[in-house]
Parts: sequence; structure tokens; C-alpha cells
Amino acid sequence: ATSFLFTEYQYVGVFMIAFAILIFVFLGSVEGFSTKGQACTYDQQKMCKPALATAAFSTVSFLLGAITSVLSGFLGMKIATYANARTTLEARKSVGKAFIVAFRSGAVMGFLLAANGLLVLFIAINLFKLYYGDDWEGLFEAITGYGLGGSSMALFGRVGGGIYTKAADVGADLVGKVERNIPEDDPRNPAVIADNVGDNVGDIAGMGSDLFGSYAESSCAALVVASISSFGINHEFTSMLYPLLISSIGILVCLITTLFATDIFEVKAVKEIEPSLKKQLIISTVLMTVGIAIVSWIGLPSSFTIYNFGAQKVVKNWQLFLCVAVGLWAGLIIGFVTEYYTSNAYSPVQDVADSCRTGAATNVIFGLALGYKSVIIPIFAIAVSIFVSFSFAAMYGIAVAALGMLSTIATGLAIDAYGPISDNAGGIAEMAGMSHRIRERTDALDAAGNTTAAIGKGFAIGSAALVSLALFGAFVSRAGITTVDVLTPKVFIGLIVGAMLPYWFSAMTMKSVGSAALKMVEEVRRQFNTIPGLMEGTTKPDYATCVKISTDASIKEMIPPGALVMLTPLIVGIFFGVETLSGVLAGSLVSGVQIAISASNTGGAWDNAKKYIEAGASEHARTLGPKGSEPHKAAVIGDTIGDPLKDTSGPSLNILIKLMAVESLVFAPFFATHGGLLFKIF
Repeated sequence: ATSFLFTEYQYVGVFMIAFAILIFVFLGSVEGFSTKGQACTYDQQKMCKPALATAAFSTVSFLLGAITSVLSGFLGMKIATYANARTTLEARKSVGKAFIVAFRSGAVMGFLLAANGLLVLFIAINLFKLYYGDDWEGLFEAITGYGLGGSSMALFGRVGGGIYTKAADVGADLVGKVERNIPEDDPRNPAVIADNVGDNVGDIAGMGSDLFGSYAESSCAALVVASISSFGINHEFTSMLYPLLISSIGILVCLITTLFATDIFEVKAVKEIEPSLKKQLIISTVLMTVGIAIVSWIGLPSSFTIYNFGAQKVVKNWQLFLCVAVGLWAGLIIGFVTEYYTSNAYSPVQDVADSCRTGAATNVIFGLALGYKSVIIPIFAIAVSIFVSFSFAAMYGIAVAALGMLSTIATGLAIDAYGPISDNAGGIAEMAGMSHRIRERTDALDAAGNTTAAIGKGFAIGSAALVSLALFGAFVSRAGITTVDVLTPKVFIGLIVGAMLPYWFSAMTMKSVGSAALKMVEEVRRQFNTIPGLMEGTTKPDYATCVKISTDASIKEMIPPGALVMLTPLIVGIFFGVETLSGVLAGSLVSGVQIAISASNTGGAWDNAKKYIEAGASEHARTLGPKGSEPHKAAVIGDTIGDPLKDTSGPSLNILIKLMAVESLVFAPFFATHGGLLFKIF
């Protein structure tokens, strides 16, 4: 896992430096690289620091964000690779002990990430303040680079990791389980090591960077809007840092919450695992509501004004508290809806499992329908929170609602990283030839982990929708557009093209997984056919070749989707100008959220339908067969189709939405002065 990440980071490092230079050149050219101060954008009477300074500091914060993002992914993966074997060993004692190890190591990663993000951002703000002094508008504009850095690394981590893990997973499943009838994670399967490494690289390092990106961006969006509101104009530092205060209370709340799972209600039996993880979400949300109330009461003046597209809007502190709370509770609702649609304890997944009786085709139809249906309630939850928070506090309200959803990020990541850790623990138990009983325990942990991973993805997607809307608002304010009118052709062409981008992006990532899996299947078949004694278990397979196939495929294939996301805002902004770009952002947001939710829930449901048939825990599940029956084979095919949906294209889409918005915000000064070349010619 380490060697893959280092290879990936070498490529990403080159990109990072190139993009940093691009930011500096583009933003510096706004005022023709002059070092003289300029009039402020929003208050023409005051003098602000030159555009060159903003360019330099944006570049620095971009690099800071990128490094923090890479670091949080890498450390998360290190923790997970230490924890998975320990979980297997603890499973010899009891399921409760194994659960605690897996959960705690997830929690370590969650806290590390939340704390890192907060610390680096706080230090950066204070250091930049030494230069900017009273020019807060310029200061917080430069800080937006932090979010851009965080998310651009997350994109490559998510796409690269997703392709890696799924090429191996699909390859291992198709040959091992369907053709050769050997169990999952069997050491005779040449792709098994690549598959287990992939879980760490994609689900842990990718997820870590992804949520860090959301977190950095929503903080940046809130800070940019606040810097041109009364907080920034009157230089009230405490209330200015309200977004950071929410996150820091979140860390304290999550610390208390984790104790409930490990010490207060200790898990003893298999059936307590899922309820315990669900309690985590509820407890953290309830405690966080109290925490936000305290912070809003102490940290904010009783009345203040928020910038709202050219006017200042008067807001009370209780209204801002409601904005954060509505985001927080919307997150909980999205989490529970996701759980209902992807857990095999409820009817949707059981119906999908039941449809396997008549083969793989009906399974696929039912699964797709389930995914589309699971979009409905989350979208209403997002819509309500957007309406409430915008009515109360304009774009700032939406930014803090996103922060509310992400405030319990440490708990969210703990239950999310728990999934891949227990998945790996099962793999290790199988490869080490441990007893059947231990494998059953790790499977129970893993089935709960599938659901919690889906919940984590739900959170990531929901927050991405709010974050990108907030960034969109900040971009529109910064680029000096008062209204975005859908009826002007400039904007409408942007909308329709923007709505197409998530499909283009998904097509790229899905095809990458498909072609890499094809190579993997051929290699695994070749080994089974040519290495004597492999099926009998007397000789070892050549694991390294499979790892190499995955590594090469993911490094090569992560570049085109990444380029699509990174270049679109630049090309649109330079050639078509800010109005068209605002259309593109709105379009990609609206269509991306739908595809992302449906893809990750479809995949999660297929995976758990297969687990439901394998576990045979109920009368209904036993009629569908033991492993190797026809319905089970149909379920495996569904699961294999769902893999790239739930682990590659679904989760990467939320980064597409956010990244385009934050990139547009960072380059907004440049687009506003030099953009729209094509329309200027005519």
C-alpha cells in the first residue's frame, strides 16, 4: 500500500507544482504583476494589498492544503494497515473485542484528519494576517487556495485509489468466485493481495482526503463570505472564526461520542454491532446540536449583517444556529436513508436478493431501481436545508450548514474507516487459514462495515452539494455577477454542458475500471492455467504481477478524469466568461448529486444482497442457497457490477462538484478581468 501511494504521490507532486505555478501566473496577471496596492473589490474607498500578494499567498495555501490532504490520507492508511491484523487476532477472543479495535483505529483516523485540517487552517490564517494586517478581504481570498489544494489531491487519491481497488476486486471475484468456485480472499487467488491493498488505498486514503477536502472548502467558503460581511468589516476576529469554532466543538463532541461505543455500551454480540454504530451518529448529532447552541451564543454578537449579492442582510445569532443545525440534522437523515437502502436488515436489499432467483438480469434491474429511488429523500433533505439556511443568512448560511453536516466528521470517519479495516481483517483470517468461526465473526463486522461505508459516502455527497453551492455563491459575489439568469443563452449553454460533465466523468472512471479488470482477469486465468499445483495449494501464486497491473492502470487512468475536472473551469472561464461558468457549476452540481447518490447506494445494496445470501441468517436467505448456488452467482455478478459504481465513480463525483466550484472561486479575479475571450471578439 505504501509503495503504491508513493508512486501515486510522485505523479501528483509534479501536477501540484505545475498547478501552483499556474495559480501564481493567472492571479498575478490580474493587475499586470504590479506591486502597488489597489482599491478593494467591495469597498472602493479603502486600499488593499496588491493582486500579486493574493497570487503568492493563494499559491502557498494551495500547497498547504495539498500537503495536508495527502498527509491525512497517508496517515489514515498507515493506521488501517496496522489495525487490520490486530482486528483479526482480537476476533479469536470475541466479536466485541475485534469491533473495539476496528472502531478505535477508525476513530484515530477521524480525529487526526479533523484536527489536522483545523490546525493547519488556523496557523495559516494567523501567519497570513501578519502580512495582510487589516485587509481581511484579501486575506480570506488567499485562504481559498487551501480548499483547492485539499480537493485536487482528493480527486487523484479517490480516482486512482478507486480504479486500483476495483480492478483487483472485480478481477479476483470473477475468476475466483464465479469460475473457480474458491471462497473470497482465498490465498490461492493471485489478485487477493491487490484487492486487500486496494481497500486501504481507495476506501481509506481516498475517503480521508475527500472528507478533508469538503471540510477545508466549506470553511473557506464561509470565511470568504464572512470577510465581506460585518465580521470582516468591523474586524471581529472571534465571530470571523465561527466556522472554525464549529469544527473544534465537533472534535470535542466526537471524543465524548466514541466513548459510548467502546466503554459505555460495550458490544458483546454480533447483533449489537450495527445498532452501536447507528447510535454513534445519533449521539454525536444530539450532542453537537447543544455544542453549536453554546458556540453561537458565546462566539457571535446578538445581531450582525451578512453580505447577500451586493446588499447587507441583518441576521440574528439564533438564525445562524438554526442554519448549522439544519445542515447537521439533514446529514443524519441522509445517513439513515442510506442505511435503510443499503443494509440487509431492511426490505429494499432483501427484495434485491430475492430477485436473484431468476438470474443476474433481474438482480441488476432491481438494484438500479433501488439506487434511483434512494435519491428522493436525501434530495428533499438537502433542498430543505438550502431553503432554510439561505432564507436566514444568505450564502453564509449555506456554508455553515455544510460545516454543520461535516462537524461530526471524526465520528463519521470512524464508522466509515471501520468498514475497510474489518473487510481486510476478514481477508487476513482467510489467508492465514484461521478457523471458520473467526471468519464468521469478521464477516459480521464487515457486513455492518458495508452499510457504514455507504453512510459515510452519503455524508460526503450531501455535504459536497451544500459546499459547492456555498462556493458557487462566493464565486458569484467575487466575480461581480448580481444575478445568474437561466434565460440568457450564455448561461443556459453552461447549464446543459455542466449537467453532462458528471456523465462524461463517470464514463471515464467506469471504463478505466473495466479495462483494468479485463487485464486482471486475463492474468489471474493465466496463472491458474499455467502454474502447476496452484489450485491444490502446493505452490504460491505470483501476487506481484497483479499488484503491478493495478498500480499501472490506476496511475495511467487517473490522469484523464482529473484533467477533465481541473481544466473545464479554466477553459470555460477564459473563453466563455463568468456567466457561462456559473451555468456550468450549477449544472454539474444538480446532475452530479443525483448520479453520486444513486451509484453509491446501488453498489452498496448489491454488495449486501450478496452478503445476505451468503450469511443465510434468515429462513428467506437460506432458500436462496448456500454459496455457489444459482441465485448466489447472480448476486455475485450484481456485486461485481456495483463495485465500480460504489467505489470509483460514485464517490469521485462529489469531488468533481466541489473541485470545479472551488477552482472557479480561486480564479474568479482572473476570469472577471480577462475572461470571456470568445464573447469579446464578437
